[in-house]
Amino acid sequence: MREPWFWRSETLAARSIRMSLAPAAFLYQAGYKTRLALTKPARASVPVICIANATLGGTGKTPFAMLVAELLKVEGVTPVFLTRGHGGAEKGPLLVDPDKHDGCDVGDEALLLARKAKTIVSRDRPAGAALAVQHGADAIIMDDGFQNPTLHKDFSILLIGAGDEKGALFPAGPFRERLDEARRRAQMMVAMGPEKNGADFRAWLEPVSPAPERVIAFAGIGKPEKFFKTLEEAGYELAQRIGFPDHHVYTQAEERFLAREARREKARLICTEKDAVKLSADFRAEVMTLAVRMRADDTPSLKRRLMAGINKA
Repeated sequence: MREPWFWRSETLAARSIRMSLAPAAFLYQAGYKTRLALTKPARASVPVICIANATLGGTGKTPFAMLVAELLKVEGVTPVFLTRGHGGAEKGPLLVDPDKHDGCDVGDEALLLARKAKTIVSRDRPAGAALAVQHGADAIIMDDGFQNPTLHKDFSILLIGAGDEKGALFPAGPFRERLDEARRRAQMMVAMGPEKNGADFRAWLEPVSPAPERVIAFAGIGKPEKFFKTLEEAGYELAQRIGFPDHHVYTQAEERFLAREARREKARLICTEKDAVKLSADFRAEVMTLAVRMRADDTPSLKRRLMAGINKA
């Protein structure tokens, strides 16, 4: 989905719409809290680290999960990712095989995670955790699932995106739960962006070895404008910016449209790694991918906090 225009606008019309949706937001939150209170979380036999956010949409959970996996591997810990597989048809639990599965099967995020470590897709989180242990996990890294109460989390890392410090509850706004309540349940907070804003750490995405040129940028992620801004900061000249809904699956007609626009603009096509795994093989060969990596402002301290958290579990 794309964020409705009224979620962040401060116009009178936007405020009126949010006010009209306040009863629905109250019911949504009441249902969530009831489920939280009535569900007894299952415990995995290994520590569970949850990469979380309080809002709908992208805040960099998947690349931050990859960073956590890298830090754990340095310490001799074998991580296995656990994800719902948003956008995929498979319910799981299953081990992702990039040679067998595609984005329609397991979702784009699962395919990216599987490049870094073994990855389990499961809508039943406890069953997925059990399968992760069978595949040798010393620790389980959950990509999302903070609001899912079925599996106990030993160490939750709450990512807070720039501009996500305030807002209304869904559907009146982008918040899955109140930010202050999410903060109380998390063991660590990370600010995604240039300002720390009271968080434990600051993190950001940066391009890997960019070679800037004139491009048409397209992205089907939670906030495509972040991708476009990253390209501009890396020195690319953007002939066009084309945004699609989050987890968008590209049709042949859309691929033909993008190819025509590239020829008309005399520019290369470029997309995110999440988008690339959902393109047809022939079209993917024509498209550049912007590889990015997650960086943190104090990686040694972050690693120590992670290890302390899982050793305590």
